[in-house]
Amino acid sequence: METRRPEEKTKFPTRKPRDNQDMGLRIPILFLCLSAWAAVARGEDPYLFFTWNITYGTVSPLGVPQQAILINGQFPGPNINSTSNNNIVVNVFNHLDEPFLITWNGVQQRKNSWQDGVLGTNCPIPPGKNYTYHFQVKDQIGSYFYYPSTAMHRAAGGFGGLRINSRLLIPVPYADPEDDYTVMIGDWYTKSHTQLKSFLDSGRALGRPDGVLINGKSNKSRGKDEPLFTMKPGKTYKYRICNVGLKNSLNFRIQDHPMKLVEMEGSHTVQNNYESLDVHVGQCFGVLVTADKKPKDYLMVASTRFTKTVLTTTAVVSYTNGKGQASPEIPKAPVGWAWSLNQFRSFRWNLTASAARPNPQGSYHYGHINITRTIKLVNSASKVNDKLRYAINGVSHEEPKTPLKLAEYYNVVDKVFKYNAIQDDPPATVGDKVTVEPNVANITFRTFVEIILENHENSIQSWHLDGYSFFAVAIEPGRWTPDKRKNYNLLDAVSRHTVPVFPKSWAAIMLTFDNAGIWNLRSELLERRYLGQQMYLSVLSPERSLRDEYNIPDNALLCGIVKDMPKPPPYSI
Repeated sequence: METRRPEEKTKFPTRKPRDNQDMGLRIPILFLCLSAWAAVARGEDPYLFFTWNITYGTVSPLGVPQQAILINGQFPGPNINSTSNNNIVVNVFNHLDEPFLITWNGVQQRKNSWQDGVLGTNCPIPPGKNYTYHFQVKDQIGSYFYYPSTAMHRAAGGFGGLRINSRLLIPVPYADPEDDYTVMIGDWYTKSHTQLKSFLDSGRALGRPDGVLINGKSNKSRGKDEPLFTMKPGKTYKYRICNVGLKNSLNFRIQDHPMKLVEMEGSHTVQNNYESLDVHVGQCFGVLVTADKKPKDYLMVASTRFTKTVLTTTAVVSYTNGKGQASPEIPKAPVGWAWSLNQFRSFRWNLTASAARPNPQGSYHYGHINITRTIKLVNSASKVNDKLRYAINGVSHEEPKTPLKLAEYYNVVDKVFKYNAIQDDPPATVGDKVTVEPNVANITFRTFVEIILENHENSIQSWHLDGYSFFAVAIEPGRWTPDKRKNYNLLDAVSRHTVPVFPKSWAAIMLTFDNAGIWNLRSELLERRYLGQQMYLSVLSPERSLRDEYNIPDNALLCGIVKDMPKPPPYSI
């Protein structure tokens, strides 16, 4: 049973560092053990410890041997199974031949952008070195995943599921399921991540993926493979479905089995039934499926959406006493993005559920808060020096050698980047001329902001914001104007961290910027993010107090111009 579970006892690392690691790697582990014992003495929330070795390996998910990124020899990586308020400590050893980072997609790092794991906040882990992430899943529940944020590493694997269960004291708005399964779906290329990176660096687009995977596998015999999951007749199961792919929205369905949506991206939802769900890149859904059909095998199906050529894969779900193979007739996916837009409009937040709210200040009454600032962000694709670049409001983001967060903390911003390279309300011709530079916007601490994501292109977009959940209050075709606010859902829009924007459409999100730090707002489509369609939002606390933000970790990696600088005085209460 994993959906609601007893509080974990404090756990300690049992795996020793490899003999070829120097003594410097043993010290952080000893420190963490001592810290954990001290935490027990102080009555802190439980700690979960993990040691991950990042290596290359060979996999053949589409029948073609290729280099993949493994975590402890696994592809996909291991699941993190935690409970709300747990402290998670992950010691990552980089055995690759290039720098590496992992980001925790959708997990809100309260006051702690130091652990975000993106190049704007962290120096990458050098080859042969390690870094220990330490963050708390404070006041959160739900389904998430992690993945590499450096280069094109996500195209080679290194991703896995991260679930946050509710504590026993907090009621869940459905009965405990028989079991809890993580389903990672995504498009996949047979070319290596280095080949894909060279395509983008040379100015070329990635082109169409070669297939679709479910938990790192593709169908080989359509219905005759070994079952990926099993269900007991009459029992109900929770499936956590995440799109960990690179560019394609996917439709997910299970033969003859409706799915009851109960959670998405950390929020309990109104429990509607769906025959299929469009899962956009970066999104996660939690659904309940009851094994109440004829005992036999059934196909779980994932297929690309909004593409001329539809790529499809399947996996087998088997009843424990089942007799008979799954029907080869695959249920059809919906057609057109209007269907997907209407599905988005059917999602509602469950306001009666007793669960961790995404914002302890109570901004779930968001419809009664005055907007202090409106920022319109328009994505575009163009050529810079005859090479493909993607931009936001005419600026294509480029990572400086010194992470933005370190530049702020060490007070050397003027040597690394400038704030507000883009306008809040860009001209109609935005994107005609693109500049390549760090894209950082200043956001006033604890203000309530409306962000408009406007898509003038013919392809669907998927946007994600680190460090926060936001209220996705509207998605509509056309261009946004202030009078469109009359169509906003100001009552029960789902609090979430990722939102699609359909072709020639816009989306409106609203949130309170009460989490100090520098936070990444990005396209979840990997080639777009890599080629500049991302930016950072700097939320500075004027108090510079530990009540608002943690100090830089003692084990923080330093690089760029701050590498040999003395550490600034720490924050105090």
